[in-house]
Amino acid sequence: MVFQDKDINCRDCNKAFVFSAGEQEFFSAKGLVNEPKRCPNCRILMRVQRNGDDPGRTAEVACAECGSPTRVPFQPKGYKPVYCTYCFRTRKADVEEGQKDDTDVAQAASA
Repeated sequence: MVFQDKDINCRDCNKAFVFSAGEQEFFSAKGLVNEPKRCPNCRILMRVQRNGDDPGRTAEVACAECGSPTRVPFQPKGYKPVYCTYCFRTRKADVEEGQKDDTDVAQAASA
């Protein structure tokens, strides 16, 4: 199945956000059938409130990769980059793909 990016309005802040093709693929792989109703920032706030934590402990920062504003459930110290949900998943997938390639090379070398 081919997924395409969708624009959705957040039910809490009413701002438009992109439900990316990668996120749709992830939802499909996990068996989730409903689209998200909240933007990533509002999802983080809801998660923090649901866990009984203080929403004031969250921080809104610019993504180190794309520059878009994103909310994180911690106060960044400033010495490590902070990524939005989309860039974080993309970077994580790239790292995992790189590790697979390294494993294939190591296995081929040991054979």
